[in-house]
Amino acid sequence: MDKFGIKTNKNMTDTFHLISGDFLSIAEIKTIITEHKKLKLSDSAKEKIIACRDYLDEKVERSEAPIYGINTGFGSLCDTEISKKDLGQLQTNLVISHACGMGEEVPKEIVRLMILLKVQGLSQGHSGVQLATVQRLIDFYNHDVTPIVYTQGSLGASGDLASLAHLSLPLIGQGEVYHNNIRSTGAGINQQMGWDPIQLQSKEGLALLNGTQFMSAYATHCMIQLEHFSAWADFAAATSIDAFDGRIEPYNHLIHQVRPHEGQIATAKAVNTYLEGSELIKRKKAHVQDPYCLRCVPQVHGASKDTIAHAKKVTETEINSVTDNPTIFIETDEVVSAGNFHGQPLALVLDFLAIAAAELASISERRCYKLVSGTRGLPAFLVGNPGLNSGFMIAQYAAASAVSQNKQLATPASVDTIDSSNGQEDHVSMGANAATKLLRVVENLEKVLAIEWFTATQALEFRDEKTSQAIQKAIGFYRDRVHFLENDEVMYPLIELSREFVRRYRV
Repeated sequence: MDKFGIKTNKNMTDTFHLISGDFLSIAEIKTIITEHKKLKLSDSAKEKIIACRDYLDEKVERSEAPIYGINTGFGSLCDTEISKKDLGQLQTNLVISHACGMGEEVPKEIVRLMILLKVQGLSQGHSGVQLATVQRLIDFYNHDVTPIVYTQGSLGASGDLASLAHLSLPLIGQGEVYHNNIRSTGAGINQQMGWDPIQLQSKEGLALLNGTQFMSAYATHCMIQLEHFSAWADFAAATSIDAFDGRIEPYNHLIHQVRPHEGQIATAKAVNTYLEGSELIKRKKAHVQDPYCLRCVPQVHGASKDTIAHAKKVTETEINSVTDNPTIFIETDEVVSAGNFHGQPLALVLDFLAIAAAELASISERRCYKLVSGTRGLPAFLVGNPGLNSGFMIAQYAAASAVSQNKQLATPASVDTIDSSNGQEDHVSMGANAATKLLRVVENLEKVLAIEWFTATQALEFRDEKTSQAIQKAIGFYRDRVHFLENDEVMYPLIELSREFVRRYRV
């Protein structure tokens, strides 16, 4: 067990997650990440990929009519037919021309999720890609070859076009990657690994670039973080309740049975569990009622929990769907051009998640504010000799700053749309913008929870009675890194250590 109370296994050997086209849950993805699993195609997935590719080759050979994206141009150029000899070049040109990403680089862990989710989608057997193309994406994942993708460029409608183009460039020996944290060109990594560039065939560029894997990778990453931080918000709140000499009556199960929202019930139960055995919670109170930030935790945290649960359902549906276009159906001998690439389902829940996460941070900051207020027997700003010492005054300011920024970031992106492709793509989801700002909100939530924990543990030191065993255990690990503050000192390194603790300690 490490300094954060996390069990470690130093003798890990390579294990594999088998890509079969079966349902892939966010819980399974978390296991793939935490256990550093590699990817492998199942025999059934290989058979579906090969059968679909063979069908498409035969379909193109015998077809006299134009088939969108296979022997035509793209977007508003959909009526321009392409000769059979140029079909491969058409797909290569598509990948090259669409790589117009801008801004910051997408975090490596999210790019790896993009690869995993793209493989999951292509393995359903409705996309018409070569087996070699899917296998090369798996090789990227397994050999720590991470394409460099940029945060701006996708409208979240005709798929995450620009983002997925950058993901795909190294397949054809272009673009840039990180390998073992060293930046390299796509051509350079192919040479280093002994790989020949993929020669794209008909439809393949479109299969790679259409799809919602940029949005869904962000959604998946943020979902994993939010499930952890949602639990931490309950734990931090329980600590603050004891530190502020709060009352337990608002957590009575009868209250929540008569307003039975699932998240509300779960939050009340969690706080009761975290405070079980506390001397502080049982002592006689001088006050009749607590402020909302302590009294309404089940209602506020619970609503965010319910939002996360809804968004999780939508995200899991999305990552197990075929979202490129056109879609190939061997059984009915159809190649159908439609709109499964449109990111509206994700865009809405990404915005919803940003609001839910912002609210968890908002009520957390209010608890910080109460703790430093110099009431209920606590010293002003939680430090001896206030006046000479400012104590935790500006830690609360820092939390308030992050909360204020979250209010701006929680403004929905999904209500916006801009015409593109000469009006052919006349309604877009802007889900990619929703995705990138959600990540910033989640990062701010982590900061605010860290400051609440930093503040609440300081406040508990001024109490004579003990808190619960669960909270004491966590503080024991925490105090190995962050000490009680007797007087003013530089605080930003302690806040950063608190962030690391909140990120890694499992409540």
